[in-house]
Amino acid sequence: MEKNISMQLTDQVMREMLTQFNLENEFSLLGDFENFVYEVSRDGTPFILRISHSSHRTKENLISELDWVGYLFEKSLPVPQVLESKSREKVIKVQAGDGSFFFGCLYTKAKGGPVQVRSEAFKEPLFKVWGRTIGKMHNVTKSYTPPKCIKPRPNWQEDDLLQFGHYYPVHEKELVKNAKELVETISSFPANHETFGLVHSDLHSGNFFYDRKQIHVFDFDDSVYHWFASDMAIPVYYSVLYGIPAAQQEKRNEFARRFLASFIKGYEMENTLPACWQKQLPYFFRLRDAVLYSVLHKKIAAENRNKKVNALLDEIRTRIRAKEPIVTLG
Repeated sequence: MEKNISMQLTDQVMREMLTQFNLENEFSLLGDFENFVYEVSRDGTPFILRISHSSHRTKENLISELDWVGYLFEKSLPVPQVLESKSREKVIKVQAGDGSFFFGCLYTKAKGGPVQVRSEAFKEPLFKVWGRTIGKMHNVTKSYTPPKCIKPRPNWQEDDLLQFGHYYPVHEKELVKNAKELVETISSFPANHETFGLVHSDLHSGNFFYDRKQIHVFDFDDSVYHWFASDMAIPVYYSVLYGIPAAQQEKRNEFARRFLASFIKGYEMENTLPACWQKQLPYFFRLRDAVLYSVLHKKIAAENRNKKVNALLDEIRTRIRAKEPIVTLG
């Protein structure tokens, strides 16, 4: 999280959040990359409090996100239940000292626990249930229509991270050009009810817990209208990126094929595979590179980048320049 935003989340703001949701004063920070995420409690029961700054999301953005999560919960998807404040609001608003705002949302805590990409649990049974869960999300969402009183979730092209010229270093004009051309190519893909819709868009292994039977999905902050194939690309991309070193390209390729074989078996249990998904996946791998390159420059100042972050930037930069995806599936 940017330093100037973190400074505005004072004890007073935090106390107001806890009070409005009738929570105890004890809490622990779980993450603070794009939102501040805390484990909190009420009468000894753990919950998750997510706090977003107005520079990142509007209240309308959050209300539309929670409406979809509520729909998925009603359809028996393994997602958290959204809880209301004492004033029966799902999103509460607290003003910061500089006049900006923080928005708070409260959820039930997911079942299970985290699973690491190098753990013994990270294998075919997980990949299959991962695919099945995403397939079911795609299928049931085909019948989802936001209420007229709610602003729909954004289209993928509205993402400010696609403003590559704003986030990429000024001297990397070739990378900006390649990334823009990629967006133009993807924009030409056919989109219909069976291939395009509202998706999670960030369902890597850090955004679910696993209980050895089911994954329990959270963090719908990036949910957006996009191609289903894009949503399918995310699990492969991050599993490879964080699981296998860039120097081991053949191992990356082999793992991606093995991952997809199980993932697709699960997906097809709940939904028909979108047309042209195999041809589209490499483009969506490249899009994730382009967007992640924006994120890393936006969120981590040059003086705060450690060796690991700089190595990741070098890896992604090389692929964007070469117009190559993180893995080759053929």
